[in-house]
Amino acid sequence: MSAKGLLVDLTRCIGCRGCQAACKQWHDLPAETTHNRGSYQNPPALSARTWTVLTFHELARGDGGTRWVFAKRQCMHCQEPACVSACTVGALSKTADGPVAYDASKCISCRYCQYACPFGVPGYEWDQVLGLIGKCDFCADRQAAGLAPSCAQTCPTGALTFGDRADLLVAARERIAAAPERYQPRIYGEREVGGTSMLYLSAVPFGALGFPAVGDAPVARAAEAIVMQTPVVAAGVAVAATGLYWICRRREANRTTAEQGTSGEDRGEP
Repeated sequence: MSAKGLLVDLTRCIGCRGCQAACKQWHDLPAETTHNRGSYQNPPALSARTWTVLTFHELARGDGGTRWVFAKRQCMHCQEPACVSACTVGALSKTADGPVAYDASKCISCRYCQYACPFGVPGYEWDQVLGLIGKCDFCADRQAAGLAPSCAQTCPTGALTFGDRADLLVAARERIAAAPERYQPRIYGEREVGGTSMLYLSAVPFGALGFPAVGDAPVARAAEAIVMQTPVVAAGVAVAATGLYWICRRREANRTTAEQGTSGEDRGEP
């Protein structure tokens, strides 16, 4: 099976939030109360209960005016996901057909995936005592049934195209070549952190839309190095804690002995 991907053409996005609503509905995710009423972003960011969010950007034009650009954001489903490498219990896994899947039954709430993700995607249930992680799963269940992700199925303008990643890259290059004045000469996600399943086209620089400059090298190797050191660090902390415990216990014993000796002298005992 060829790895799937999603081509997000931001020049075709009208900011309708249909993708955002479809994601909420399909995954039965609750609404979130927002407190930034003066903002055009609602919800304002990805979270454990918001897996797709549309960001609004008012940018300056060359003629002195402004333009609106909308950007759909969600998990990037990296080809070499750092979150998977960082997870010590196998709660996250990369499937052959594209999605980075999450198994809540294995999660121990360590949040290593949050620290590892270069895009800051995984959300945590901060209001729960033992919170879990939440993020876009690329509608893995729909894909398994031969259906497109709910966001792509809902988009009314063709801004979202679902298909084989290799074919989407060809289509993206063709769009850039056919209308170079319309697009930035770059496909975001083609090479970032080793490549992602989410591919973007834009009329404006991606940095202006808040897309991080992550480089082309996979982050997974760095995450693996950190995880490999976790047992060593944990053992070191355990040894240090044990040593500190015995030192404190020894001092307490010496103090008790000294106090007993002083008490005996006060009573005139030899």
